[in-house]
Amino acid sequence: MAASCNAFAIGHLFVAYPSGPTDERPAVAARFARLQGRARAEPRHRAAQVSAFVAASALAEGLRRTGRNLSRERLVKSLEGLVEYETGLAERLNDLHGRVHRGAYRAQPSRRVWIRKDNGKQRPLGIAALEDKIVQQAVATVLNAIYEEDFRGFAYGFRPGRSQHGALDALYVALRRKKVNWVLDIDIKGFFDNLEKELLVEMIELRIADPRILRLIQKWLNAEVVEDGNWSETEAGTPQGAVVSPLLSNVYLHYVLDQWTDQWRRNVRGEVTIVRYADDAILGFQNEHEARQYLEDLRVRLSDFGLELNADKTRLIRFGRFARKNREERGEGKPESFTFLGFQHICAVNSLGRFEVRRITDGRRRRKKLQEIKQELRRRMHAPIATTGKWLRSVLQGYYQYHAVPGNIPVLKNFRTQVARIWFHVLEQRSQRRPTWEKLAKVFEHWLPIPQVLHPFPDERFDASRPAAHPR
Repeated sequence: MAASCNAFAIGHLFVAYPSGPTDERPAVAARFARLQGRARAEPRHRAAQVSAFVAASALAEGLRRTGRNLSRERLVKSLEGLVEYETGLAERLNDLHGRVHRGAYRAQPSRRVWIRKDNGKQRPLGIAALEDKIVQQAVATVLNAIYEEDFRGFAYGFRPGRSQHGALDALYVALRRKKVNWVLDIDIKGFFDNLEKELLVEMIELRIADPRILRLIQKWLNAEVVEDGNWSETEAGTPQGAVVSPLLSNVYLHYVLDQWTDQWRRNVRGEVTIVRYADDAILGFQNEHEARQYLEDLRVRLSDFGLELNADKTRLIRFGRFARKNREERGEGKPESFTFLGFQHICAVNSLGRFEVRRITDGRRRRKKLQEIKQELRRRMHAPIATTGKWLRSVLQGYYQYHAVPGNIPVLKNFRTQVARIWFHVLEQRSQRRPTWEKLAKVFEHWLPIPQVLHPFPDERFDASRPAAHPR
């Protein structure tokens, strides 16, 4: 019988690989279900045959996901390597599979690049080699089946079926429904760069007993870094940008922060709620003294694992339905706000005079985006209006896709107006016959979409997602 053929597209690249006479997916899905079921039933069980799931078909799936997860710009840069790897793909994947299972696979050095953060500083990203990405994706898929049974419901970052808006919804519901009078906004300083690799491996060994998987993880953690042609070793941390890094960071924070916080709040009288996304977390407290005690205990806890809080970003503020009244009585003015996942959270009241959490796009991010648009419009100054208009439409639609939540539309309308003004000034400069705003108003109306609410009310979406997620 002729072998069937699986295929997938990565950009303009069409990848095909022989998959054998039968479709293995039902059998693999059943094995995954058994693995996950045992992890759920036996929280202390150490899985010993995890590497058996890293088959050639799993590596092929890892290659498919690697291409799918690339942004358009990164895809163009990576396409040459993907095309080269496609030549004799079945043989390459079988060879990679053999090297992984006999211990001959070696992690290649990652290429370090720097990206600018919102605060103007830079952070390093480690770009792994293609084969490393393939193997990491296959291993992460298997480990996720185990750790998804362990991770807490309030942890949202980089988990299957969870998103930033899921975390935002959970936080909104917690602030409105729980007895929250104080909010602690915590940020761990240089988390990815400072987590201790030896402790991370010990944490993974609590759940994984397969020596092949443990050796793979150690190889990735100890892989060298290349920057401007110079090679260097990494003493601590896991490289941001590696496929497996989000999972490893979640494992580290699960044991360092999530489990500990869950136990800590069981021993206090007031309500405590937490929502975490990656290394950023927001906690709500009923009592001030418990919030301050938690903060003090947290500093000690983190120091035991090589971590510390970012003093500039970690804040304890009065927030909640009584915050406005309490601050007014003390002559402290309006309540403070905090920012989480790009949204500024503000104490407000609705039309009925009841407490409401208003969420608007963070001003710093908004100004940064406008500056990026301004620079690109100047570069496109002499391009046809239709070409620039299509680009601006796609930019605004993408921006709305994340930020168009209930209550934020006035801010987005103002953002659209500012974009129109920037475009108007650019069009003014490209000709001596300067156009008027009235003449270009129809152009802006045609190309710049008007923002509309694209997300349901957070409590509605949150309730619909339960019991999978809840702000515990």
